[in-house]
Amino acid sequence: MKIYNNLIINKKHQDSVVAIGNFDGIHLGHQKVINQARQKAKKNRLPFGIITFEPMPAMFFNKKLKNHRINSLIQKKNQLKKLKVDFLIIINFNKNFSQLSAEKFINKIIFKKTKCKFLYVSNNFKFGFKRKGNIRTLKKYSNLYNYRTVVTSPLKKITRVISSTIIRKKISQGKIYEVNKLLNRNWCIQGKVIKGHRRGRKIGFPTCNINLKDYIVPKLGVYSVIAKTKYFKKKGIANIGYRPTFNSQNLLLEVNIFGINKNLYNKEIEVNFIRFIRSEKKFKGLEQLKKQIKIDIIQAKKNV
Repeated sequence: MKIYNNLIINKKHQDSVVAIGNFDGIHLGHQKVINQARQKAKKNRLPFGIITFEPMPAMFFNKKLKNHRINSLIQKKNQLKKLKVDFLIIINFNKNFSQLSAEKFINKIIFKKTKCKFLYVSNNFKFGFKRKGNIRTLKKYSNLYNYRTVVTSPLKKITRVISSTIIRKKISQGKIYEVNKLLNRNWCIQGKVIKGHRRGRKIGFPTCNINLKDYIVPKLGVYSVIAKTKYFKKKGIANIGYRPTFNSQNLLLEVNIFGINKNLYNKEIEVNFIRFIRSEKKFKGLEQLKKQIKIDIIQAKKNV
C-alpha cells in the first residue's frame, strides 16, 4: 500500500475508486464500505484508495478532546493494508484546509488530484467549510467533475447501526466483548513501555506502564488482555486508572504479562483487551491489594 502524506498523487493511482472518511476503528461498517469499493475497483480494473484526515477533524476543532481515538494512525495504516487498499492519502487537517469550501474540495482534490471515477462515502458524510457539503453536494457536481458518487448504507447489527461513536461509548462502559465483535478483532492500545515507580515489582506483580496518549479511555478497572511484541504473545492482566491505593493523580495503563519478568522499557507493546473483570477501587493496604490481584489473575486466565 502506497501512503501519500501530500497531494502529489502518482499517475498509476489516479482514475481510481476512492473511499473518504475518518475510518476511526475500521469497524465492520467501515469494512463493508471498503470491501464494496475494492470490489468495484477490481471489476473496473481501477486502483483503489482511501482518503482520510489527520488529525481527526473533531480533535482539530475541539482542542480539549484529548482521548478520542479508537485506533492510532499507525494502527489505521496497518488495518487498511490488511484490507488490500492500494493507496492511502492522509490529508493534513489544518486551518487552511478547514476553510476549503465543499466545491473547492471536490474540484481541487477529488477532480484535480485523484481524478477518481467512483467516490464511496457513508450516507451521513459531511465535508467542506462548516461541513456544508453533503451527499447532495457530491451528486450535484458529479457530472461536471466526471465521477460517480456511491453512497453506502450503514451496517446494522441487532437493529443498531454500527458507528465509531457507539464503539467509543461501549469502550467507555467497559463492554469490550461487544466492542471486539463490532471491530471483528480485539480492540488494542499500542505504545512504548515507560518507567513507573516499580510498585508492582515490589509487591510481586511487575507491570509494563503505557501512556494512553489520544486513545479513548476505557472504563477504569481491571481487564484480561493479550500482550504482543515482536518477540512474544502472552496472556496478561491490565489495570487502567489512577491507582487510588497509592493516591496517584496520573491516568495510566499497567499490564502484568504472565510468564514475563524482564525489563521491557522503551519496547513497543500491543495490549489487546479481551474482557472487563472489575472496576477500579481503593484498598486499605498492600496486603489487601495483593490478595485482590491474585483473584483478578485467576479471573483473567479464565477469560483469555
